[in-house]
Amino acid sequence: MSPRSASVNEELRRRSRERLLQAAVELVSERGYEATTLTDIADRAGSARGLVSYYFPGKRQLVQSAVHRLMHRTLEEALEREPRTDDGRERMARAVDAVLGLARDHTVLMRQHMSGLLQAEGFVRCPEQQRLAELLRETVARYGSQDVDADYPMLRSWLMGAVYAMVLPNVPMTLTDLRAELFGRYRLEWDMGDPPDTEEPRTSCERDLSRFFSTGARPQRR
Repeated sequence: MSPRSASVNEELRRRSRERLLQAAVELVSERGYEATTLTDIADRAGSARGLVSYYFPGKRQLVQSAVHRLMHRTLEEALEREPRTDDGRERMARAVDAVLGLARDHTVLMRQHMSGLLQAEGFVRCPEQQRLAELLRETVARYGSQDVDADYPMLRSWLMGAVYAMVLPNVPMTLTDLRAELFGRYRLEWDMGDPPDTEEPRTSCERDLSRFFSTGARPQRR
């Protein structure tokens, strides 16, 4: 029997890593971070426990990579769904809705993710996080940013803040209110993206911030 080629081995490693990432998402969503062990994840993925350590330094890194994988796949699906569009404002709306939808549909998982980001290690640099960053940077560029390096971190911060507000125990904000805030900042119409089955709420947020993206002018400070 001839040995497997390098490409076959690489594909097997990729699939093995993908199974571990998917298992981590499932288990943390079901049990929470603390109640999920690396052995649990390996068992759910049908992998040997040693493979987890081969791919990831520890549980926090594995879970962050798993969440970033879920985020970039959800975001990519939203951006490329039919009817496909190159309209930068529509793509921004889809991106906002995709991220807020994750906080709504995977509250426990996203709460654990935000908790991990606030700890000492911050963002775990991994292929999944890099792909998510690429998609968000591309969204900002297509929206019309004149300085993607400055405006991408701002979009990321607003989205992270909205997710945190949605998953905060006991006093969460609603998706509808947060969507209205973000759509107001970017001057997006309510029926863009994937609108919820509710009317647009009244909001007092300042609406002039997104002028920076379309004209390059900084919003007035008040």
